[in-house]
Amino acid sequence: MQNVKKNMNDDEKGKRFLELIDEQNNLQWSTIAKLSSLIKSEWNSTKLQNELEELVEEHSKITKELNSLDKNNSIL
Repeated sequence: MQNVKKNMNDDEKGKRFLELIDEQNNLQWSTIAKLSSLIKSEWNSTKLQNELEELVEEHSKITKELNSLDKNNSIL
C-alpha cells in the first residue's frame, strides 16, 4: 500500500480510491474465508487466528488511507 501524497490531484485521488476499494474488497473476502475456516476448526487454529489478525490490520490501514483521501473535501 502506497502512502497518500499531499499534492494528489482529483484524478490521482480517484484512481487511488478505486485501487484501495478493490484491495479492501479482496481483504474482506479473504477475511470471511479465514473466519469460516477458523470456525470449522472450532477456534483451535493459531495459524488461522494470526492470519485473520493480519487481514484485519491491513483492512484498517486501507480504511485509514481511504479516509485520508477526502480530508480536503475533494470530489470523493
